[in-house]
Amino acid sequence: MIGDLGARDATELAGLVAKGEVSPDELLDAALAAVEARNPAINAVVLVQEEVARAEIRAGLPRGPFRGVPFLIKDLGLEAKGLPSHNGSRLDPGKTYAADCNLMARMRATGVVTFGRTTSPEGGIGIATEAAVYGGPTRNPWNPGHTAGGSSGGAAAAVAAGIVAFAHGSDGGGSVRVPAASCGLFGFKPTRARLPDGPWSGEGWGGMAIDGFLTRSVRDTAVMLDACEGADAGAPYYAPSLAKGYAQAISAPPRRLRVALCDTTFTGGAIDPEVAAAVQEAGRLLEGLGHHVEPARPKADIATMMRAWTDIVAVGTALSIRQKLKGRALTSDLVEGIGRGAVKHAEALGPLRYLEAVEDIHDFGREMASFFRPETGPGYDILLSATLAEPPARVGRFSHDTEDYVDYRLGPGRCFDYSPFAAVFNASGQPAASLPLGWSGSGLPIGVHLAAPFGADEELIALCAEVEAAVYWNRRAALAG
Repeated sequence: MIGDLGARDATELAGLVAKGEVSPDELLDAALAAVEARNPAINAVVLVQEEVARAEIRAGLPRGPFRGVPFLIKDLGLEAKGLPSHNGSRLDPGKTYAADCNLMARMRATGVVTFGRTTSPEGGIGIATEAAVYGGPTRNPWNPGHTAGGSSGGAAAAVAAGIVAFAHGSDGGGSVRVPAASCGLFGFKPTRARLPDGPWSGEGWGGMAIDGFLTRSVRDTAVMLDACEGADAGAPYYAPSLAKGYAQAISAPPRRLRVALCDTTFTGGAIDPEVAAAVQEAGRLLEGLGHHVEPARPKADIATMMRAWTDIVAVGTALSIRQKLKGRALTSDLVEGIGRGAVKHAEALGPLRYLEAVEDIHDFGREMASFFRPETGPGYDILLSATLAEPPARVGRFSHDTEDYVDYRLGPGRCFDYSPFAAVFNASGQPAASLPLGWSGSGLPIGVHLAAPFGADEELIALCAEVEAAVYWNRRAALAG
C-alpha cells in the first residue's frame, strides 16, 4: 500500500494515517526497512531508537498535522529526550537529555514519530558531512562518489534516499540549503530568530544559525514552519510577525515581483556553466510567470562578511570544544583537524575581534537591505542565484583532516568558493531558499537560490510554491539511486 516513503511527501502520508489507510506503526516499519536497505550505502541515519518511537505511538501521538509520519532529527545541538546524540563529535558520544528543547517540543506536537538522528560534520562547520564519529562519510544518494552536502547532509541524504519524507536540519552558513541543492530537495532558511533556540541557548553563531527542514515539497516546509515559528520565553530578539502564516501564504501566488538575476558569484566571478544555465533557465521561468527579471547583483562587502563569519564560527566552535574537553588535551583522537584549527585560530584572535566581527555582520546586513529597499537602492523583491557554484563535490574534497581552518573556509577552491551564496543570508538574516530546478549532465542535482527582504518569508515561500506548481519538480523519479 504505502510503498516507498520517498515517493510521497509528509502531508500525503499524514493524510493516509488520518483516513485509517495506514497506521503509524506501519509507516515506522517502512522507514526502518528503508534504513536497513539503503543506509549502508549512504551512512546518513544514526542512533536509531525504535523502542522510543514505538512507545510514543503506544502512548498516543498528538493530533497535529503530521501525526504518524516518521521523522529524523539532525545530530547536532538539538536536545531531545530519549534520543541520544553524538553531536557530530567523539568528545561526548551518546549524550542523553532529560528534557526536550523548545523546538523539539514544537516538532513533537505535530505528531511526527521521531526514531533517530542524521549525520552532521563535527561542529557543523563543514560544507560536506564526513565526521569521524560515524565511521565514514555521508554519501549522495544520486551518486555515492559525491557529497550530500553539509552540515545537514545526513538529513538530505535520508530524504533523497526515501528513508523518510522529511527531516529536521539547521543552517548557519547554508547548512539546509546546500544539502538541499546537493540532493535535489527543497530547503528554506527563515528570517533570523523566526524559530526558537531555547531554553538552553539564546542564539547560535552570533544569530546567524537557525533551524529548518529538508523536504520534497513546499507545503511540508510551510506547515512545519507554522507549527514551530515564534520566539520562546527569554529570546534575545524576535523576527517580524507573520501576517498570515506560511501555509496560508502558499495558498495563492504572490504579487508579480521584481527579480534580480545573478548568474555569477555576488562579486562577479564565474560559476560552473551548467549551474549558470540552471539559473538562467529559472529566470526565464519566472519571466514566463509574469515576474520582471533583470540582471543585477548586490553591492555589498562580501569579503569582509566572509572573514567575519569565519571568525565568529571559529570562536563558537572553540567554545564548544573547550567545554566538551573538560580539561583534556586537544588531540587528534578526540577532535578532527578542522576543529583543532578552529580552536587555534579563535585563541589567536585579539580580545576585541569577536564583537568587531559581529559589527561587520550587522553592517553587511544593512548593505544587503539597501539592495531590497527602493528608498536606499534598486528595490528588488527577490535575488535569484545559484545555491552552489558547481554541482555536488566529490567525497573527500572537504574532509576535516587539515588544521588550516582559515584556508578551509576562505582559500582558493575551498568552502566559500564552492558555496559563495548561502552564508550571505545567514549574515544578513534574510529568508532564503534552495529549489531543485536543475540537473548536471552527469545526473547530479543543481539547486537554484531565491532570497527575499528581511521578514518577507511569506512572499518568498509563496513564490517557491508557484515555481513548484509550474515545474512540478517531483515529476522526476522521486527516489535517488
